[in-house]
Amino acid sequence: MANSLDWSNARKILEGELLSVILPVYNLGSSIAENLESVASCLDSGDFRYELVPVDDGSADASAEAIRAYAETFTSRHASRAACRPVLIAKNAGKGSALKAGFRASTGSYVLLLDGDLDIAPKMLPKFFDSMAKNGSDIVIGSKRHPESSVQYPWHRRLASAIYFGLVRLVVGLPVTDTQTGMKLFRRKVLGDALDRMLVKTYAFDLELLSIAYERGAKVSEAPVEIRFGQKFGALKPRTVREMMTDTLAVFYRLRILHYYAKVEVPPPLERNPFVSVVIACPAGSWMLDECLKGLAEQTYRDFEVIVLPDQPLPSDSSLTTYNFQLSIIPTGKVRPAEKRNAGIAAAKGDVVAFIDDDAYPEARWLENAVKYFSEPTIGAVGGPGVTPPGDGFLAQAGGRVYENLLVSGNYRYRYKAGGVRRDVDDYPSCNLFVGKSLLDSFGGYRTDFWPGEDTLLCKDVIDSGKRIVYDPWIVVYHHRRALFAPHLRQLGRYAFHRGYFCKRYPSNSLHASYFVPSAFVAYLIAWLPVSCISTVPGSWAAMLQMAFLVVPLGAYLLLTLLTAFSTHPLMWLLTALGVFLSHVWYGIRFICGLCASKAPCEYIGRDHAQKI
Repeated sequence: MANSLDWSNARKILEGELLSVILPVYNLGSSIAENLESVASCLDSGDFRYELVPVDDGSADASAEAIRAYAETFTSRHASRAACRPVLIAKNAGKGSALKAGFRASTGSYVLLLDGDLDIAPKMLPKFFDSMAKNGSDIVIGSKRHPESSVQYPWHRRLASAIYFGLVRLVVGLPVTDTQTGMKLFRRKVLGDALDRMLVKTYAFDLELLSIAYERGAKVSEAPVEIRFGQKFGALKPRTVREMMTDTLAVFYRLRILHYYAKVEVPPPLERNPFVSVVIACPAGSWMLDECLKGLAEQTYRDFEVIVLPDQPLPSDSSLTTYNFQLSIIPTGKVRPAEKRNAGIAAAKGDVVAFIDDDAYPEARWLENAVKYFSEPTIGAVGGPGVTPPGDGFLAQAGGRVYENLLVSGNYRYRYKAGGVRRDVDDYPSCNLFVGKSLLDSFGGYRTDFWPGEDTLLCKDVIDSGKRIVYDPWIVVYHHRRALFAPHLRQLGRYAFHRGYFCKRYPSNSLHASYFVPSAFVAYLIAWLPVSCISTVPGSWAAMLQMAFLVVPLGAYLLLTLLTAFSTHPLMWLLTALGVFLSHVWYGIRFICGLCASKAPCEYIGRDHAQKI
């Protein structure tokens, strides 16, 4: 069959240029070598240059080993006309992240995205080039609804596809009949431009990619596909459907309401890779520090050093010397985090200093996703979300859900949840913060008279210097949470006290109306009891006003708390809702204490560290 394929338009379009085929892979260890060989056999009949870029997205099986073994034999069999460039991601991060990683590793002027399970036959690729030649397209997508498509598709998949297609046409308006078929051909420049603006990492990745490209002027056409899906049910689980609908509506909101994709900032290419100094302030060695260092060892960006600042020298039998990066351990004695980080800044050799807490660990592309912003001279610092790790204990997960709750963090939820949009911010925590070294030196690093709150003042200094602080949702660390209730509330109370104190002393990046809302809620609760004791005549206006004051606001609050705290796990739902209420009360009280205080206390780092429970 391969010998009968008509590649004439493909050769005409490529004109000696390279075709990159990016294949996302997850748990395909038993079949991926055979699938790669099928793709290679098909492409070999085209008599043009190509490269295979299989991307293992943190598979739990032997996929990575199978890809590596296949790549070793591939090059010797294909000489200089073809190559196999495997990309092996240590932890699963979603299809979007995998395809972005594959794109960065690829070199072709044209890029084919092809699902690694090969449910879609690669022999239809000549038809894609035919469509590109006929329509002058920048993108050709495979469509199950193309009249020439041959599709063996179970009824439940057809139904889901039809419903989703209707939703896409209604809310996004893409002029295509399919977005989710896993075979798409791009001109490299068009794909790169869209990937630079993307936010979705999982199920609605394809929709967002096409929406961005089309909005930015790319011409899209369709080509037939051959699909043999068998009776696999696929990923149509309730959670999958819910997340895909949420992401789809988010794409609509960003595309049609915010017009985000048209105005999002894309920094210019780096002239050179900046050297990064990663600074970790910690009280001592721990399982969390080991986890953090392991995450750094898995970074795709390799131009960095790590500086660990414990109170005392670490044990001589420590495994810290086995990591594949330059590591410095600088004992500081028992001092505050700001003083530790300043010692790290002084020792740093990098152009950029990356701050991460020892109770956090980074995604594999943490450094790579952050350093690109330092090509823009107006940017002084960048940060990203600190997401609750999936392995945290039940009560710590509950604490994380409280921080992520809309009623608790409001417009600042982006600090605790992956997702959201890129934005300029005026304050960001040091658990995930990158700052230019020369900028830090210009104002002397951290103030040492506050903890917590030292990172708020650092950000104030960055803003006061005329530089910007940018948040990017792809710059992800996993930050262990304090368990509900006592550790969580103790940490939150410290934050609230300093925020109240800073509101009056450093208002430029602390005086925001949202910080006062919990205190207003506490004032309402205090007024609730005396108002309820006022004697009124049943049915009178006074009685109705009294009832409105007592029942309506509190009832609405409790309903919203239950809705936003919802979980299919009844105990998690209850704990989260109670945690939201107690967080509001305690934050409101401590904020008022800070607002009224003449001086803010400064504590040491050793207290209230996250625990493995």
